[in-house]
Amino acid sequence: MAFVLSFSYVRAFALGLSLISLAPAHAQKTTVKTKTSKVKTKTSAALTPPVSEPKEVAAAAVPMEPIPKSPGVSAPQVVKPELPAEWISDLGAAQAQAKATNRPIVAVFSGSDWCKPCIIYEQEVFAKPEFMAYAKDKLVLAHFDFPRLKKNQPTAAQLKLNEAAAAQLNKEGDFPLAVVIAPDGKVLAKTGYIAGGPAAFEAYLKKVVPTL
Repeated sequence: MAFVLSFSYVRAFALGLSLISLAPAHAQKTTVKTKTSKVKTKTSAALTPPVSEPKEVAAAAVPMEPIPKSPGVSAPQVVKPELPAEWISDLGAAQAQAKATNRPIVAVFSGSDWCKPCIIYEQEVFAKPEFMAYAKDKLVLAHFDFPRLKKNQPTAAQLKLNEAAAAQLNKEGDFPLAVVIAPDGKVLAKTGYIAGGPAAFEAYLKKVVPTL
Protein backbone atom coordinates (compact mmCIF):
# COMPACT_ATOMS: atom_id res chain seq x y z
CA MET A 1 0.00 0.00 0.00
CA ALA A 2 2.86 2.38 0.73
CA PHE A 3 4.52 1.44 -2.52
CA VAL A 4 1.37 2.33 -4.45
CA LEU A 5 1.12 5.70 -2.80
CA SER A 6 4.76 6.50 -3.51
CA PHE A 7 4.43 5.43 -7.08
CA SER A 8 1.37 7.65 -7.48
CA TYR A 9 3.28 10.53 -5.93
CA VAL A 10 6.19 10.04 -8.32
CA ARG A 11 3.82 9.82 -11.27
CA ALA A 12 2.10 13.03 -10.29
CA PHE A 13 5.44 14.77 -9.85
CA ALA A 14 6.62 13.64 -13.28
CA LEU A 15 3.39 14.80 -14.86
CA GLY A 16 3.80 18.20 -13.25
CA LEU A 17 7.34 18.49 -14.57
CA SER A 18 6.18 17.68 -18.10
CA LEU A 19 3.46 20.29 -17.91
CA ILE A 20 5.92 22.87 -16.69
CA SER A 21 8.29 22.06 -19.54
CA LEU A 22 5.53 22.33 -22.09
CA ALA A 23 4.27 25.72 -20.90
CA PRO A 24 7.24 27.87 -22.11
CA ALA A 25 7.22 26.15 -25.46
CA HIS A 26 3.56 26.93 -25.91
CA ALA A 27 4.12 30.51 -24.86
CA GLN A 28 7.04 30.85 -27.29
CA LYS A 29 4.96 29.55 -30.12
CA THR A 30 2.23 32.02 -29.32
CA THR A 31 4.70 34.87 -29.20
CA VAL A 32 6.27 33.92 -32.49
CA LYS A 33 2.89 33.80 -34.16
CA THR A 34 2.05 37.19 -32.78
CA LYS A 35 5.32 38.68 -34.02
CA THR A 36 4.87 37.03 -37.39
CA SER A 37 1.40 38.47 -37.73
CA LYS A 38 2.75 41.91 -36.85
CA VAL A 39 5.53 41.65 -39.38
CA LYS A 40 3.10 40.55 -42.04
CA THR A 41 0.83 43.47 -41.25
CA LYS A 42 3.66 45.97 -41.44
CA THR A 43 5.01 44.48 -44.65
CA SER A 44 1.64 44.55 -46.36
CA ALA A 45 1.16 48.14 -45.27
CA ALA A 46 4.59 49.10 -46.61
CA LEU A 47 3.88 47.52 -50.00
CA THR A 48 0.64 49.45 -50.43
CA PRO A 49 1.43 52.64 -52.43
CA PRO A 50 0.03 55.90 -51.06
CA VAL A 51 -2.86 57.47 -52.94
CA SER A 52 -1.60 60.43 -54.97
CA GLU A 53 -3.41 63.38 -56.53
CA PRO A 54 -2.16 63.52 -60.13
CA LYS A 55 -3.81 66.82 -60.98
CA GLU A 56 -2.11 68.81 -58.25
CA VAL A 57 1.26 67.12 -58.80
CA ALA A 58 1.11 67.72 -62.53
CA ALA A 59 0.27 71.38 -62.01
CA ALA A 60 3.22 71.81 -59.66
CA ALA A 61 5.69 69.82 -61.77
CA VAL A 62 4.95 71.36 -65.19
CA PRO A 63 5.50 75.15 -65.35
CA MET A 64 3.45 77.31 -67.66
CA GLU A 65 5.24 78.10 -70.90
CA PRO A 66 4.83 81.55 -72.47
CA ILE A 67 2.63 81.59 -75.53
CA PRO A 68 4.75 82.45 -78.58
CA LYS A 69 3.79 85.60 -80.37
CA SER A 70 3.74 85.97 -84.09
CA PRO A 71 6.24 88.46 -85.45
CA GLY A 72 4.80 91.79 -86.43
CA VAL A 73 4.30 92.59 -90.08
CA SER A 74 6.15 95.72 -91.12
CA ALA A 75 4.24 98.43 -92.90
CA PRO A 76 4.87 98.80 -96.64
CA GLN A 77 7.49 101.35 -97.59
CA VAL A 78 5.94 104.08 -99.68
CA VAL A 79 7.24 107.27 -101.19
CA LYS A 80 5.43 110.55 -100.81
CA PRO A 81 3.86 111.45 -104.18
CA GLU A 82 4.00 114.92 -105.67
CA LEU A 83 0.55 116.32 -106.33
CA PRO A 84 -0.07 118.32 -109.52
CA ALA A 85 -0.12 122.09 -109.31
CA GLU A 86 -3.90 122.14 -109.68
CA TRP A 87 -4.26 121.39 -105.98
CA ILE A 88 -4.91 124.56 -103.95
CA SER A 89 -3.60 124.92 -100.39
CA ASP A 90 -5.88 127.82 -99.39
CA LEU A 91 -9.48 126.95 -98.46
CA GLY A 92 -10.66 130.53 -98.99
CA ALA A 93 -9.22 130.58 -102.52
CA ALA A 94 -10.76 127.17 -103.26
CA GLN A 95 -14.18 128.35 -102.06
CA ALA A 96 -13.94 131.45 -104.22
CA GLN A 97 -13.04 129.35 -107.28
CA ALA A 98 -15.85 126.86 -106.56
CA LYS A 99 -18.38 129.66 -106.36
CA ALA A 100 -17.12 131.26 -109.54
CA THR A 101 -17.15 128.01 -111.54
CA ASN A 102 -20.10 126.32 -109.78
CA ARG A 103 -18.01 123.24 -109.06
CA PRO A 104 -17.81 121.21 -105.86
CA ILE A 105 -14.63 121.12 -103.82
CA VAL A 106 -12.71 118.01 -102.82
CA ALA A 107 -10.56 118.99 -99.83
CA VAL A 108 -8.02 116.37 -98.72
CA PHE A 109 -6.33 116.29 -95.30
CA SER A 110 -3.11 114.30 -95.21
CA GLY A 111 -0.01 113.50 -93.13
CA SER A 112 2.65 113.14 -95.78
CA ASP A 113 5.52 111.79 -93.65
CA TRP A 114 3.78 109.67 -91.00
CA CYS A 115 0.34 108.54 -92.25
CA LYS A 116 0.82 105.52 -94.54
CA PRO A 117 -2.86 105.36 -95.63
CA CYS A 118 -2.63 109.04 -96.57
CA ILE A 119 0.40 108.42 -98.78
CA ILE A 120 -1.18 105.37 -100.39
CA TYR A 121 -4.40 107.31 -100.96
CA GLU A 122 -2.50 110.00 -102.83
CA GLN A 123 -0.49 107.46 -104.81
CA GLU A 124 -3.53 105.45 -105.86
CA VAL A 125 -5.97 108.29 -106.49
CA PHE A 126 -5.08 111.95 -106.12
CA ALA A 127 -1.73 111.92 -107.93
CA LYS A 128 -2.98 109.76 -110.80
CA PRO A 129 -3.29 111.40 -114.24
CA GLU A 130 -6.65 109.65 -114.70
CA PHE A 131 -8.11 111.42 -111.68
CA MET A 132 -6.66 114.76 -112.69
CA ALA A 133 -8.19 114.39 -116.14
CA TYR A 134 -11.57 113.60 -114.57
CA ALA A 135 -11.38 116.52 -112.11
CA LYS A 136 -10.16 119.11 -114.65
CA ASP A 137 -13.58 120.47 -115.62
CA LYS A 138 -15.65 119.08 -112.72
CA LEU A 139 -13.92 119.76 -109.37
CA VAL A 140 -11.94 122.28 -107.37
CA LEU A 141 -9.11 120.45 -105.60
CA ALA A 142 -7.71 121.52 -102.21
CA HIS A 143 -4.97 119.80 -100.20
CA PHE A 144 -3.84 120.40 -96.61
CA ASP A 145 -0.77 118.57 -95.36
CA PHE A 146 0.20 118.06 -91.70
CA PRO A 147 3.72 116.56 -91.63
CA ARG A 148 5.49 115.77 -88.34
CA LEU A 149 9.15 115.81 -89.27
CA LYS A 150 10.85 119.15 -88.76
CA LYS A 151 12.40 119.13 -92.23
CA ASN A 152 8.95 118.80 -93.83
CA GLN A 153 7.20 121.57 -91.91
CA PRO A 154 5.37 124.12 -94.09
CA THR A 155 5.94 127.83 -93.82
CA ALA A 156 4.27 129.72 -91.00
CA ALA A 157 1.79 131.22 -93.47
CA GLN A 158 0.89 127.82 -94.93
CA LEU A 159 0.60 126.26 -91.46
CA LYS A 160 -1.89 128.95 -90.55
CA LEU A 161 -3.95 128.16 -93.67
CA ASN A 162 -3.87 124.43 -92.89
CA GLU A 163 -5.01 124.96 -89.33
CA ALA A 164 -7.83 127.26 -90.45
CA ALA A 165 -9.04 124.63 -92.92
CA ALA A 166 -8.87 121.89 -90.27
CA ALA A 167 -10.78 124.04 -87.78
CA GLN A 168 -13.58 124.39 -90.32
CA LEU A 169 -13.65 120.92 -91.93
CA ASN A 170 -11.66 118.45 -89.83
CA LYS A 171 -12.16 119.22 -86.15
CA GLU A 172 -11.93 115.49 -85.32
CA GLY A 173 -8.40 115.28 -86.76
CA ASP A 174 -9.09 112.36 -89.12
CA PHE A 175 -6.34 111.24 -91.51
CA PRO A 176 -6.71 110.59 -94.32
CA LEU A 177 -9.87 112.57 -94.92
CA ALA A 178 -11.57 113.75 -98.12
CA VAL A 179 -14.33 116.33 -97.74
CA VAL A 180 -16.80 117.05 -100.55
CA ILE A 181 -18.13 120.63 -100.40
CA ALA A 182 -20.86 122.20 -102.51
CA PRO A 183 -20.12 125.45 -104.40
CA ASP A 184 -22.09 127.38 -101.78
CA GLY A 185 -19.82 126.06 -98.99
CA LYS A 186 -22.11 123.33 -97.64
CA VAL A 187 -20.34 120.13 -96.60
CA LEU A 188 -21.91 117.26 -98.57
CA ALA A 189 -19.87 114.27 -97.37
CA LYS A 190 -16.67 113.10 -95.67
CA THR A 191 -14.78 109.91 -96.34
CA GLY A 192 -11.57 108.17 -95.45
CA TYR A 193 -9.54 105.88 -97.69
CA ILE A 194 -11.43 104.33 -100.62
CA ALA A 195 -9.74 101.37 -102.27
CA GLY A 196 -9.98 100.84 -106.00
CA GLY A 197 -8.10 103.76 -107.49
CA PRO A 198 -9.56 106.72 -109.42
CA ALA A 199 -12.55 104.76 -110.73
CA ALA A 200 -13.75 103.85 -107.23
CA PHE A 201 -13.32 107.42 -105.95
CA GLU A 202 -15.12 108.83 -108.97
CA ALA A 203 -18.03 106.43 -108.36
CA TYR A 204 -18.22 107.69 -104.78
CA LEU A 205 -18.28 111.33 -105.93
CA LYS A 206 -21.12 110.63 -108.35
CA LYS A 207 -23.21 109.24 -105.47
CA VAL A 208 -22.60 112.39 -103.45
CA VAL A 209 -22.99 114.81 -106.40
CA PRO A 210 -25.20 113.12 -109.01
CA THR A 211 -24.60 115.93 -111.54
CA LEU A 212 -20.91 115.04 -111.91
